[in-house]
Amino acid sequence: MIHFTPSPEGLSAEFYAECAQGRLSFQRCDDCGTWRHPPRVMCTKCGSWKWAWTPSCGRGSIYTWTVTHQPLHPAFAGATPYAVVVVEMEEGVRLVSGVVDLPLERLALGLPVEVVFEKASAAIGLHFFRPRG
Repeated sequence: MIHFTPSPEGLSAEFYAECAQGRLSFQRCDDCGTWRHPPRVMCTKCGSWKWAWTPSCGRGSIYTWTVTHQPLHPAFAGATPYAVVVVEMEEGVRLVSGVVDLPLERLALGLPVEVVFEKASAAIGLHFFRPRG
């Protein structure tokens, strides 16, 4: 796995704190039930300011990806080439992540995946996806 720890603030810090506890959680509107990511203070569907962090089932499918061959940061130098994927979660939100236990040649649109975590610190967990089944 790639070892690079983000420095999130605000609502993003809360998202990564959930991951540090082994939970993939997204905001969900208390009024209309819409799931959302990335985190924000107001629902884009109904305008409500009421929401809660709600655990995801952790399952989704690969929506798209790109393979990076040149490291854009020194922390990624030993990991190239690697895939950056967009996973469409069963809840409907899309999440940018990395993959583990998946050779690049096996990447495929619609491939079923599940979340796994790597604890970067007490406050930050990193999410990755591996093939299901």
